[in-house]
Amino acid sequence: MKKLITLSLVASTTLAFASTASDVKFLKAEIETLKEEVAKLKGTDKKIKKTLNKVKAHDAKDNIKWSADLRTSVDNISYDTADGATHENSALFSTRLWLNMAYAPTAKLIFKGQLAYNKAFGATFPTANGMPQRGFGFDTFDWITNESLTGNEMKLRQAFWLYMGDDFLGSGMGWTASVGRRPSTTGFLSNLREDDAAQSPLGHVIDVEFDGASSQFNIGDLTGVPGMSLKFCFGQGSTNASPRFSGTDYAEDNTVLDDVKLAGIIFVPYDDGQYKLKTTLFRAWDVPGMDNTNMMSAMAGNAYAMSTMGDMDGAAASFLIDGLSDDGYLSDVKLFASFAWSNTRPSHAEGMLGSLEEESGTSYWFGLQAPVPGLGGKFGLEYNHGSEYWRPFTYGEDTMIGSKLAVRGDAFEAYYTKELMKGLSFSIRYTMIDYEYTGSNGFFGAGGTPMLIDDIKNAATMVNQMGGLNNLNAAVAAGQITAEQAAQLGMAATMAPSVVDEAHDIRAYIRYRF
Repeated sequence: MKKLITLSLVASTTLAFASTASDVKFLKAEIETLKEEVAKLKGTDKKIKKTLNKVKAHDAKDNIKWSADLRTSVDNISYDTADGATHENSALFSTRLWLNMAYAPTAKLIFKGQLAYNKAFGATFPTANGMPQRGFGFDTFDWITNESLTGNEMKLRQAFWLYMGDDFLGSGMGWTASVGRRPSTTGFLSNLREDDAAQSPLGHVIDVEFDGASSQFNIGDLTGVPGMSLKFCFGQGSTNASPRFSGTDYAEDNTVLDDVKLAGIIFVPYDDGQYKLKTTLFRAWDVPGMDNTNMMSAMAGNAYAMSTMGDMDGAAASFLIDGLSDDGYLSDVKLFASFAWSNTRPSHAEGMLGSLEEESGTSYWFGLQAPVPGLGGKFGLEYNHGSEYWRPFTYGEDTMIGSKLAVRGDAFEAYYTKELMKGLSFSIRYTMIDYEYTGSNGFFGAGGTPMLIDDIKNAATMVNQMGGLNNLNAAVAAGQITAEQAAQLGMAATMAPSVVDEAHDIRAYIRYRF
């Protein structure tokens, strides 16, 4: 460019000082020569730019794009149990790191992955038997691998490919297909409190990690209805394949739990960006749980095992208004409502959730999110209620005190989230869970049996008034209670210290995301 400017200046200066016709003729010839050279230089410049664009495109395809999401949290948690005791941790510090990967070899095919680290501050001290406190038992269950506080290791949270087609079988309908460790946590509506984009499932009924596949068909391309789509999903939550060097490597082992499988559909009748209605229906086969013998063994601190209990059905319909007006303050206000249903299909001799019959449960959930004038950021309020036999798959919900959406009772939540600067945000959240029945966070066997917590509290109080468990037999002998009543009172009083009546969690975090 400097060379072109210099040549132009030289030409202009020379013309200015030319005095004869021959000089002018000579200079015109020189100018034409200069123009030809300039044209050649411009052509060279275009070639250089074209080459650079090819290099950039090549590099973009040859390298995985990484991003980081680092959250440092402190939780103040407390539990009020049925025996009147309180268990708490005033400052549980934790670090959660997500390393996100993305790669697109073509415009229609994408790979996405996520490595995760989730750990409490400080060392994990050994227990009396020398085993670590975390990383064993339910902490290692595949549904909550990255939602539990474990050790320093990095684990795989997501890894899948996604194909995006625009003409299914020549119909002009867009469609997708995907296989891998799918994004099946923090789904629709659950994402609002987490300040994240909604992932595949409806958060009211599904919030667990799964390996599986999905395929979506954009029916709206054919019907003209905004956002109408139908998605088929399949997942697997466990395998009974024998381990390596077992003699029958990776063959089915019928002495352990059956494979846990889940299949469902997500139907979106309407989604224009402002009004969103999503529905889902699913079935899970061969879900696990403890029978009565194993549950009593676990309560006594002894070894336990789970059995295959039966199948589960579930459904939900969730509606979100993303903006109450087209502009102004109300355009950023969100309102939602959701209703969900669950149903057991027992196959175990002891039934499911403490019942030999099929049992249905329901849950409703309401929420609001709005900007905060003057202060900035977003404020949210949520309330949900679950019935006696309500049982969702929300074990991976990001709450230290257990899934609020699984509550058999009432849950209240308030939160505030604010972006401090680009890439850095702050949040504070309060969650209160008031349990009406036991078994809210249990699995699908005896551990999920609903018992009125008030009955347990009253029984524990009565036993204490009688002088403790050791005096129940004397009360029977004195005719004060029957032997059956004594057994019931004894069981309730024994359970009371481990039955949570209320749970509270105040969480504050600083989050880097870029």
